Amino acid sequence: MNETEFERLNILLQTNNLKFLKEELSDMTYPDIAEFIMESDDEKRAVKIFRILSKDISADVFSYLEPDSQTTIVNSITDREIARLMDDLFLDDAVDFLEEVPANIVRRVLANTDKQTRELINRFLKYPENSAGSLMTIEMVELHDRLTVGEAIKNIRRTGVDKETIYTCYVIDDGRHLMGTLPLRRLLLNDEDTPIREIMSDDDRLIFVRTMDDQEEVAAIAKKYDLLSVPVVDMENRLVGIITIDDIVDIIDDEATEDFEKMASLLPSEDGYLKTGVFKMARNRIGWLLILMVTSTFTGQIIEGFEAQLSTIAGLTACIPMLMGTGGNSGNQASTLIIRGLALGEVKLKDFFRVIWKEIRVATIVGLLLGAVNFGRMLLVRLITGNPVTNNVILVVSMSVCAVVIVSKTIGCTLPIIAKVLRLDPALMAGPLISTLVDAISLMVYFGLAHLLIPGC
Repeated sequence: MNETEFERLNILLQTNNLKFLKEELSDMTYPDIAEFIMESDDEKRAVKIFRILSKDISADVFSYLEPDSQTTIVNSITDREIARLMDDLFLDDAVDFLEEVPANIVRRVLANTDKQTRELINRFLKYPENSAGSLMTIEMVELHDRLTVGEAIKNIRRTGVDKETIYTCYVIDDGRHLMGTLPLRRLLLNDEDTPIREIMSDDDRLIFVRTMDDQEEVAAIAKKYDLLSVPVVDMENRLVGIITIDDIVDIIDDEATEDFEKMASLLPSEDGYLKTGVFKMARNRIGWLLILMVTSTFTGQIIEGFEAQLSTIAGLTACIPMLMGTGGNSGNQASTLIIRGLALGEVKLKDFFRVIWKEIRVATIVGLLLGAVNFGRMLLVRLITGNPVTNNVILVVSMSVCAVVIVSKTIGCTLPIIAKVLRLDPALMAGPLISTLVDAISLMVYFGLAHLLIPGC
């Protein structure tokens, strides 16, 4: 929604022209209406906007609101309005809302929900967070395997209005076991007398997840098989729900955000940046910063051990930041590619040695080029400035650059895979952690070469 539309709606609201505002809102998409509500600078105005929405769109708009806006609305409306809202919400949206709000809101909402819905919500809330069971909805099209195409279409016409999606139908037997899936298109293109068991995708091609599977696995399956929805079954293969594409997109977004935060050595946070408190944000950051600060002690000890040589040999000290920066950047390049490859399934654990061999070859090429450029750079600087740096020092620095790049890239590609083997998140092995480790190794390589090739070092 652009600023012009926002201003026009605001004017209608400020002048209390609610009739025209309602007409304008009815022509807008649900996310845009939700954005207009959340952008309102006053809680009473937000509730006022929500209340003028027609009954057939209010629940859909509510599902797009942020938890704090949802809480504001529920706190401001009557018990009767809450009951109507919960009756209109899809079950998975209701569960998502209740998982994010305070306990007193949950109690009030459940108290104004009919018994059957309340039992379903309580069952969903018992599933572990981020599991398939906690994300699924039960509003799907179920067709018995004994139906014909004509009977199935009549069933969809009768019940489809209350379903979250009808594009894929799920075929079950008398025991609710998942027997197959059936796209709506295939139903419409077959004769009415055709038994649906003859045209459904059966056991050989049946894709599903179980209630306790992690949400990351759900997203991977949906991506691999290009699914608009993923069926969820229990341990006895009975159909209990589906996870639709809108929730799958949210999963992918959440997982990517979590990986970015871990790669920056942050504890993952479910709240947005501006909605996270200062103390909570500090707590999320301080842990890894403390660890990295303490581990940098090793780097300091290495430099301290060569302090005498650094003070007497020109050029050695000045090259330390460049060398450490090059090593850290090289390691981060490799780790980022491998972490992303592991997340997308492009890199498997069995590819461990292939990855190392490839990175060593890449690092050798990059290292030799950087070393050659550095050699020329230092010669040029000496020529222009008259710096007393010796040829041996220039050679040591250039050789160190090459060696550090090779070591750094090898470490960068190895650690994420090792983390995967240890059942840790590969994203932990990135950014500052690799830089700290590589810094210490870079200095050891640097001073080792200096000791070998520079007399008196």
